[in-house]
Amino acid sequence: MLVEFCVENFRSIRSSITLSMVANASKELRASHTFDPKVSGVEALVRSAVVYGPNAAGKTNLLIALQFVQNLVVNSATWQQGNELPYAPFKFSPTSRNKPSRFQVTFIQDKVLYEYGVSADATRVYEEWLVAYPVGRPQRLFERRYEKRAYQWKFSTHLKGNRKVWKDATRPNALFLSTAVQLNNTQLIPVYEWFQKRLVVIAGNTKFNPALTVTLLDRRDGKEILLPFLHAADLGIADVDVLREPLVPGLAINGSRMLVAEPGKSPVLVRVTMLHQLGQKEESVVGLDFSEESSGTQALFLSAGAWLNVLDKAEVLLFDEIDTSLHPLITRFLVGMFNSKERNKLNAQLLFTTHDTSLLEDDFLRRDQVWFVEKNRDGQSELTPLTDFSPRKSEAIARGYLRGRYGALPIVREFVS
Repeated sequence: MLVEFCVENFRSIRSSITLSMVANASKELRASHTFDPKVSGVEALVRSAVVYGPNAAGKTNLLIALQFVQNLVVNSATWQQGNELPYAPFKFSPTSRNKPSRFQVTFIQDKVLYEYGVSADATRVYEEWLVAYPVGRPQRLFERRYEKRAYQWKFSTHLKGNRKVWKDATRPNALFLSTAVQLNNTQLIPVYEWFQKRLVVIAGNTKFNPALTVTLLDRRDGKEILLPFLHAADLGIADVDVLREPLVPGLAINGSRMLVAEPGKSPVLVRVTMLHQLGQKEESVVGLDFSEESSGTQALFLSAGAWLNVLDKAEVLLFDEIDTSLHPLITRFLVGMFNSKERNKLNAQLLFTTHDTSLLEDDFLRRDQVWFVEKNRDGQSELTPLTDFSPRKSEAIARGYLRGRYGALPIVREFVS
């Protein structure tokens, strides 16, 4: 479960900004849109949050910042000495251009609250720390700080094991957390696995893996899970047929065939046929090749396995531009799955960006689930929650946003040829 995320000096973000998933005291939609994490010291959390703002304002950068930390945690222990980190500071200021980027993530894993932080540039990690709250009280398990050309280390007695071996094995461009786990520290595995297994980021060039949908259909109950999902989105699909074909050299891969790489298996070509029911008669079924379906249907089918997987495993999903190729009602359906105690029984969370203002209508979201990003005159991204504007209970949020009440709108000038 994600509680809070802070980032400073990363891409378009210069000054520290914080996005919180902690619900406020409002009673609106509290029973459905929030949940109790049942962890000492943590209030109710929202099941989803949305970020609005114009193009190039920094919405995507907010998600990529957390993906950056995930990449460091999962991969840095395997990098070679001298490998550069994917450092991307705020470049429009000479003072920030050469400063480290700084990140802090507060999350819950296995009913324990953790606060993990790191700062780094292209060549080294400057700071790294981990605080655990196993019984509501902070335990700073370790702290690492680069000062005067040397690392200063602090360890808590609560961190068990051969700390000197882990410390000595940690390279400047790697995280202590990752190195210690690689060297068989079991105490830090829950922290590592939250980033590795509980955090899913769909932003930038990262896309949903369609193999998850294909693999789902291999299960005996696969169709029983997938078809209700597609039916609920009102796509008119009665059934789905999947045919695998061997990957033959020279065989054309087009809209009718998809190359799917399933875990632990060789890539295969997959042909998908959607069966549509016409009227009430069972025999009135028409099959359409996947390439004949709309882009929205294709996008939803390819991502269905991933959406259902996130809910099934109580993961945290960060999704950039959720409304791409999807009708607003389909977007509302997907977000609504997370804001539902019945469909989201394990309290998965969704943080997404969009331009779809219809989600701001009809009390679909709580006020503390809505955030706005815009750039100031210096080109810095600034993040503001809707609650800072103290909207009235009856206020039309979508209309107010489009009229500029909350900022975060593109500046459109008249084009003269």
